[in-house]
Amino acid sequence: MTTIAEKPVDKRRALGRGLDSLLPTGPRVVAGTAVAPAVMPAGAETTSALPVVPSPASADGITRILLDQIDENPYQTRRRFEAAALQELADSIRASGVIQPIVVRPSGNGRFTLILGERRCRAAKLAGETMIPAMVRTASNQQAAEMTIVENLQRQDLNCLEQANAFMRLSRDFNLTQEQIGQRTGVSRESVSNYMRLLKLPADVQQYLADGSLGFSEARVLLQLADPQLIPAVAKQAIERKLSVAQLIELVDRYNLPPEPRPEVPARYVDPNVRAVQTELERTLGCRVRINDRKGKGKIVIEYASLEDFDRVTEMLRK
Repeated sequence: MTTIAEKPVDKRRALGRGLDSLLPTGPRVVAGTAVAPAVMPAGAETTSALPVVPSPASADGITRILLDQIDENPYQTRRRFEAAALQELADSIRASGVIQPIVVRPSGNGRFTLILGERRCRAAKLAGETMIPAMVRTASNQQAAEMTIVENLQRQDLNCLEQANAFMRLSRDFNLTQEQIGQRTGVSRESVSNYMRLLKLPADVQQYLADGSLGFSEARVLLQLADPQLIPAVAKQAIERKLSVAQLIELVDRYNLPPEPRPEVPARYVDPNVRAVQTELERTLGCRVRINDRKGKGKIVIEYASLEDFDRVTEMLRK
């Protein structure tokens, strides 16, 4: 039986050297020390964030920026933002302000591009804020992309497909090898490879991963099918029958077994159309099928190997 040695990355541990190693030298945020307020446009609303003081070792400090001057992060890998969690964060911002500053980089004409803090920006707007505390950093496109991915990995914000696309973006846009991606994100090269292989799955199966119907482990098992054309049908079976990973492995192993040798019989002519239907039925039902046809009359025999197969086939026939 096939075993799965690789496990999803444990995102609870610190990844690599952390975000500090990717940020250009800048201040630490220290709460509880009063400082002179930042200069703001007349009439602008202020956030009730706790006062912060920049590190004396750096000239960069915490400033407040108008939310409508901040452009979206082009390297944001997370696509799902749960409405309930976003509303909870907005309620917290109304009560206590934005405690942790976002990170942005200048983009010209007085505007900024977001690097870190997409949820905080969205929730601040939802809370009715017009300004948000921010750290302004000079960062290349590659540094911005790496910081975005590392932050989401550390906070367990990415599903396996989003993570795969994040690694692929680093590879495609910045010509990084899997080894280099692993070094920059604190993930093993093998894990990077396994996640990127998910992008070889058919589009409908990738959608199952995106909506949570299938997970990383199930996807890895599906990739072991000897016939890639079977992947969508087997994935659908796994979802409809709510198969565990172990059950899915058994199913894939059965599909991968070589066909049983059939006793030699005198060769006789078989209509190509009948043969094609027989093959299609075997793929659909996941069982051996024999069609005996003589001048438009005959029988269809479905062979099953277990009661589970019997129940599955009968249920499919009822539908």
